[in-house]
Amino acid sequence: MARNRCLILSSPSEVWSLLSDGHRYGEWVTGNRRVLAVDPHWPDVGARLEVRVGAGPLTLDDTCVVRISEPLHRLELDAKAEPFGAARIAMRLTPWGEHTLFTLDWHPLRGPGTRMHGLPVDYFVRVRNGMMLTKLARIAVREHAARV
Repeated sequence: MARNRCLILSSPSEVWSLLSDGHRYGEWVTGNRRVLAVDPHWPDVGARLEVRVGAGPLTLDDTCVVRISEPLHRLELDAKAEPFGAARIAMRLTPWGEHTLFTLDWHPLRGPGTRMHGLPVDYFVRVRNGMMLTKLARIAVREHAARV
């Protein structure tokens, strides 16, 4: 498992508004090339988000399905990128004064990631997820400043 934490200088409701707009995942999810489709009831349990991911000329389509949705607090997704398997992505928003402590846990469920679990895979995922949280935090702070 790879775990990342980031203090975001925006309220949980502001951060949740970014998570609850599936069309915006391409702005902050590292490796996301394009959002292909978002169920209209995103991020309710069972809703799907289809994206194209990759680097350089190598791309594949990925589907994320919401498994747990607790508005303003918690969002858990199953991400499937065949033939590479699937991973559980758990996001928690904890109020930290007027800000948000954002925790992201990534855990492989199926495929090669389960056999290669540990170093160096977890390190690579931790770095990728850290970049992703930095982008999310920048967007949230920029939008917070625009509202003030």
